[in-house]
Amino acid sequence: MPRLSILVGTMYGGALDVAEQVKPLFEQAGYDVDVLEQPALADITDSSPDLVLFCVSTTGSGDFPGNFVPFVRDLQAQSPSLSTLTYGLIALGDSSYGETFCGAGRQLDELLADLGAVRLGERLEVDAMETFMADDAAIPWVESWLESEQLAVGS
Repeated sequence: MPRLSILVGTMYGGALDVAEQVKPLFEQAGYDVDVLEQPALADITDSSPDLVLFCVSTTGSGDFPGNFVPFVRDLQAQSPSLSTLTYGLIALGDSSYGETFCGAGRQLDELLADLGAVRLGERLEVDAMETFMADDAAIPWVESWLESEQLAVGS
C-alpha cells in the first residue's frame, strides 16, 4: 500500500484539524497515512513517502509556525535533492494581513520547487476571512485533487 505523509505546520491547531479531516479521504483512496505534527527533514528524505501533503498555516508576518521552523531550517541548510518528491499543499492564512497572506505556504512551495520537488495540481489557499472552518475548503479540494491527479490506488 502506498504511503502518504501529511506534514503539519500549525500554531493553534487549524492545520492539524485539516490534516485529521482529510486523512480518511486518502485512506479510502488506498493510502497508508501518517500525520506528522513535528515534521523532520528525514520524514521526506529518509523514509521516502509515495506522496506528501503539506498543511501549513501562516503566523505573524508570513512566518512559519513554531513546530515547522526546524523542518524548514533543515531544508534550507541541507538543500537535499527532492526530485523524487511529489506533493500537494494546503496553505492557511488570513487575507487581512495583505501581502503576507498564506506567506508560509507560498515560501514552502517555492523552496520545495527550488529543490526539485514536483507539486501536483494547484496549491490550495484557505482564507480565514472567507472560510471559518478550513476543512470546509480542504475536503472538496482533496477530493478533486485525488481525482484530477489520478491518485486513487484502490478502495
